[in-house]
Amino acid sequence: MARIAGIDLPKNKRGFIGLTYIYGIGRTTAEKILQEANVEPTKKVSEWTDEEVARLRQVIDNYKVEGALRSEIQMNIKRLMDIGCYRGLRHRRGLPVRGQRTRTNARTRKGRKKTVAGKKKATKK
Repeated sequence: MARIAGIDLPKNKRGFIGLTYIYGIGRTTAEKILQEANVEPTKKVSEWTDEEVARLRQVIDNYKVEGALRSEIQMNIKRLMDIGCYRGLRHRRGLPVRGQRTRTNARTRKGRKKTVAGKKKATKK
């Protein structure tokens, strides 16, 4: 089993798909990494030799992935919240940041629906 950047890559997947299990590496970056390390992209992860895995580790060390990338993203969000810009306020309130509508939808950001009691109708005497 290949373990790169603290992640166990799935054995039965092809190389460029297996690398996408690492946070911060998508398909395009995975193909670029495999090309730099001279590893065939269609080769399965279980077929990689120790030498190929070592080359991949060396190439991936040049990229910001996993913990370092996650912490950088969190620091960027914290900076936005600290300076009080519009995007920072949206993050702070847990609302969509990129201009989506919030009257309907936006449930992923806002969480489960909180039912608010409606106005009671006036009773006639």
